[in-house]
Amino acid sequence: MPLTSGVPYRGRFAPSPTGTLHFGSLVAAVASYLDARAAGGRWLVRIEDLDTSRVVPGSADAILRTLEGFGFEWDEPVVYQSLRTEAYESALTQLRHADVVYFCSCSRAEIQSARRQPPGTGEELFYPGWCRHGIRAPDRMLAVRFRIPDGPIRFVDQVQGPIAIDLTTECGDFVVRRRDGLFAYQLAVVVDDAAQGITKVVRGADLLGSTPRQIALQDALGLAHPEYAHVPLATDQKQIKLSKSAGAGGVDPSDPAGELWRALRFLRQSPPLELRLSGLPSLWDWAIRNWQVDSIRGIRSAVVEAL
Repeated sequence: MPLTSGVPYRGRFAPSPTGTLHFGSLVAAVASYLDARAAGGRWLVRIEDLDTSRVVPGSADAILRTLEGFGFEWDEPVVYQSLRTEAYESALTQLRHADVVYFCSCSRAEIQSARRQPPGTGEELFYPGWCRHGIRAPDRMLAVRFRIPDGPIRFVDQVQGPIAIDLTTECGDFVVRRRDGLFAYQLAVVVDDAAQGITKVVRGADLLGSTPRQIALQDALGLAHPEYAHVPLATDQKQIKLSKSAGAGGVDPSDPAGELWRALRFLRQSPPLELRLSGLPSLWDWAIRNWQVDSIRGIRSAVVEAL
C-alpha cells in the first residue's frame, strides 16, 4: 500500500561497514541528503552490519566520522541492524503465519550448478524452487525463503521511471533468513524502513532489482511502500562498480569540499566554480537550494573519470 499523501518526508542513508566510504557511497549519501533537505525533511543514518562475515572492525565508526567531516547532519540516533534481530524475528514469525515462507536446504553451490547460463554471464542466480513443496534434505542447516507472488511487480521510480520486474523469472523465491541463521538484507531493510518511518528511499541504481522484492515483502507484512529514487551508479572505465573495482579507494577526508564538488558534478548538478574553494557550508547551502533530480533522470550508471 502506498504512503498516505502529506506524510512528512523521512529519508535515510544506510551504508554497510565493509571498509572506508568510497565515492559511490558518497554519491548515494549526497543524493539522499539533498533530496531530504530540499523537501524540508529529516535524514537518518542506519548501519547495515547484519552480515558479520563482511564487516570490517572499526569501519562503521570511520564512515560516521567521514560523514561528519563532510558536513552531513543526521536528525536521530544511528541505528545498527546487528542490534535489531528481535524485530526481524517478529517479522519472520508474521510471514510464517501468513504461509508465505518455507524452509530450504539447498546450498548456493547446488543452485549455481543448475543456473541457466554459465558463471560470468552477469545473470543473477535463480532459485528453481526445489524446496517449495517439501525440504529436499531436512538433515542440513535450513534457510528460510519467501514465496514470491505471481506476475510482475510495478512501481514508478523518480529517477529511472516506470519499472516492472517479474520475480518468478528474475530470481525465484529468495532468502529472508540464511542457513547460518543471519537475517537477509531484503527482510531487514523492509523492517527497518518501516520502523523508522522512511517515506522515500534514495540509493544507487545497483539496488534497483532489490526494490520489487522489498515491495513484495512490504505487501506480505502489511507495510506502506516508500517512494523510490535510484541514482546513477558510479563506475570505473570498465563499467565496474567503484566499490568492487580494483584499486577503488575511499574518498579523501582531507578535501571534503573537493569530494562533495565531484559528487555534485557526478549527479549532474552545476555549482558555481567559486564555491569549490568557499568551504562546505556555502557548497551545501547552494546544493540544497538548487537540487534538481531531473538532471539525472534515466541514467543508470556513469563513469566517474569522465566527469
